[in-house]
Order: sequence, then structure tokens, then C-alpha cells
Amino acid sequence: MAPESSEFDVIVIGGGPVGENAAQYAIQGSDRTAAIVEHELVGGECSYWACMPSKALLRPSEVLDTARNMPGVKELVGDQPLDADAVLARRESFTHGLDDSSQVSWAESAGISVVRGHGRLTGEKTVEVDGRTLTARHAVVLATGTTASVPNTPGLRDARPWISRDATNIHETPGHIAVIGGGVVATEAATWLLSLGAKVTMIVRGSSLLAGSEPFAGELVASALKERGATIMLDASLESVSRENPADTGIGRIHGGPVGLVVDGTEIVADEILVAAGRTPASADLGLSTLGLEEGHYIDVDDHLNVSGLEWLYAVGDVNGRAPLTHMGKYQGRVAGDVIAARAEGKSLDSKRFRATADHGQVPQVVFTPLEVASVGLTEAKARKEGIDVEIVAQDIAVAGSSLQQDNYSGRAQLVIDRDTDTIVGATFVGPGVAELVHAATVALVGKVSLDDLWHAVPSYPTVSEIWLRLLEARRTADH
Repeated sequence: MAPESSEFDVIVIGGGPVGENAAQYAIQGSDRTAAIVEHELVGGECSYWACMPSKALLRPSEVLDTARNMPGVKELVGDQPLDADAVLARRESFTHGLDDSSQVSWAESAGISVVRGHGRLTGEKTVEVDGRTLTARHAVVLATGTTASVPNTPGLRDARPWISRDATNIHETPGHIAVIGGGVVATEAATWLLSLGAKVTMIVRGSSLLAGSEPFAGELVASALKERGATIMLDASLESVSRENPADTGIGRIHGGPVGLVVDGTEIVADEILVAAGRTPASADLGLSTLGLEEGHYIDVDDHLNVSGLEWLYAVGDVNGRAPLTHMGKYQGRVAGDVIAARAEGKSLDSKRFRATADHGQVPQVVFTPLEVASVGLTEAKARKEGIDVEIVAQDIAVAGSSLQQDNYSGRAQLVIDRDTDTIVGATFVGPGVAELVHAATVALVGKVSLDDLWHAVPSYPTVSEIWLRLLEARRTADH
């Protein structure tokens, strides 16, 4: 039910986790009021169509793979496939059947009002929601995120392809699916589609998977996907698409008859096509033009997350294009909320907490494929491009902890070191279960911990984190 008041201290357009964080931090511990304006589901893309359902779909295959490489367990598992119905049921338990009532209850318990409808700016501190005008006393926050991009390839849009929302909310597993793209969404979706029994063909425009990562990461992930049956076409050009009887059958259901794809002159026939070819900022109808700003583009902000020097207007999360990851958006939401609260209370903004600096070369990320790719900071190529005097230390992950975790463990780790400061500016770990390694690297990077000091951060034995010792030993050996 919409709140009766039309005036709030803070109005947030966009009810995903980023907007929720901004609203919460702006008013907590005070008598200030906040409203979240949301035209879909409170909880946003992450809760229903991205982070939560995708990881729920990925975890079972990870467990099965570990079991198949563990004597005493693999004999019980054998070559049995996943129980697809059970996997999808568990996914549904996390998305609550696309019911956001629990998220609304949380917002209300935090003192945040929920206003249903499409919000757009109509002037300074004013937001129109389906004909109703809301006014903000202190701030308006834009947290509308992004939407899936579908290229204008002949016939592609008419074929009603799947986008990421269909893949994460899958209800019917295609016999053969063509995946367009080679980035995070493409590789993660290919992983769970393979585990559910689909034949997967990846059509990648570039020369590698995960092009923004270290080259060895994309190579190892490609090998792991191929081992599980994926066909990967690199440097491939999708020329046209045709489909028999395309139909809107619902999210995650096969959208019509067979799909014909012409790739570099060769036709491929699949049961479904998934487009994972990037994202577009959801800023086309936010009323930005009423403030002299451009609609439909990423929204530039400063480190306070303010838009174009407007002290009352903020943009956080994917819509500003700085670091399009849920955890980074939530971080920005916390910073913006703190800034709003401080300004409302007349406090100084001198503290580091009031500036978003982590998305300047300190961004952590984990990609969940048959091998996890956990990274933070700069790749070697990006560091060299920034003029850093780079030193590289790399090692295969072959320590007691990894051999105990499972048989046939395979992984690799690399540090990018700034010689001038003797600190880490980038780190990448690839292998089963390496996601938990990246936070130590993040702390070292953000804290500018020297390699000499890291020598005294002793990893516990026997854990996979012992790879830190091996990397530091390799560095010592190189120095001598």
C-alpha cells in the first residue's frame, strides 16, 4: 500500500539492494524519512534475476563436481546427473516465486516507505510517480541499474531470445542452447545450463572468454567448460538469426520453435538462444532532461556520488557505470547514504567514509564457473597501461589445502606488484573454491600493505590460502 505522505527527506528511485542501502544509511538512527520508488520488485535484479538465483543454480554443480573428485564419495555419486527439479525448486526458495513481500516488510521495518510505480524527475527534489508528485527535503537518489542489451543483429530481436532473466529463472531446459557472449553472464549461465543437461554452444565475438580478466583466467575457464561439453566459437561473427513461430511463452520457457543462427557463413540450429552481450543503463526515462542532463546514458558522479555537482541529486550502482557489481553498488549506496545524513545534520564531509574510492582500481569480483575466478584491482595489462612499473608473480595452486579439498585440483594465482611501492595493485585466483581468497588480497591492496609486511601474515595450514606463502616465496627467490 502506498504511503499517504508525499514529502520525504530522501527519495530513492530504484528498489534494488543498492537503493535499499542508500535509503537505510541516509535515515538510520534519526527521525528522517525515506521512500523507495519501484516499478517492479523491491529487492531488484540481484534478488530475483541475477546474483541470488544464479548462485543457487551454480552451487549444486560445484558440489557434484567436488563429490566426483573425492574418493569415498564419488563411488556413491557415480555418473548420476543433477536432479533438475530439485535444483530449480531450491532456486525458487531464494527468489520466493518472484514475490517481494518479505523485502517490502524489511523496508517498512527500517522506516522506509515503498511507493509502487515508475519514478521520474520533474525538477529540483521533485519526483513524479504515475501522476503523483513526491518531494524530497534533502536528496533524491537514482538507483535504477541496467537492463540487458540485445544487439540489432538481423532477426535476433524478432526471435524473442532469452536474456539473463530467462536464464536465471529457467523453467524449461533447452536441448541445445546458443549463448551469445563470453563474459561473466555468458560463462556462468553456460555452467549451469550444462549441469542441467543442455548442449551449449558459445558464440564469442572476441578472442577469449572473460576478456576483462587476466588471459590465463579465460583460458582455464574455457578448458573447464569444454571438458563439460561446451562448444566455444571464438572470434565469431553472428550474421543473422531466424526462428520458427517465436512466441512470448514466459520468462525461462522456450520461446518458440528451432532457432537458426548464421555464424561466419555457417548455420547452427538450436532450441533456444541466450543473449549475454552486455548491459544498458536504465536511465532513458528518468526525467534527466528536465535538469539539463542526457537521458539514456550512464550518469556521471563524483566521489560523493553527486550528479554534476548537484548537492541534492545522487546516482549509485550500475546506473553510474563506475563498477557494475552488486557489492560495489551497495558500497556506493552506503557512501551516498552517509553523505546525505551528514549534510542533513550539518556535519563535515572530510572523513574517508564520505568518498567512494574503492571503485578506483580496488574492485573485487568473483566469477562462478566450473572454476571460480576471484580477482581484485588491476590486471597486468591495465597496470602497465597506467604506467606502473609492474612485477608479476604467478604460481599454480598446488598446496596441501588444495590437494585435500579434492582430487584433480587445478588452479593458478597471480599477483601484480608495483615495484616502486612494493605493494599489490592486482591479484587473480582461478580454481575450485578460491572465492574466499580474494578478500585478503582486497585488504592488502586497499591497505597498501607492503610485500615485506605480508611475509608476516602467515596462512593457516592446511588451507588453500597457503598459496599466499608460495607466491611470496617465489617473489623472494626471484629477488635473490
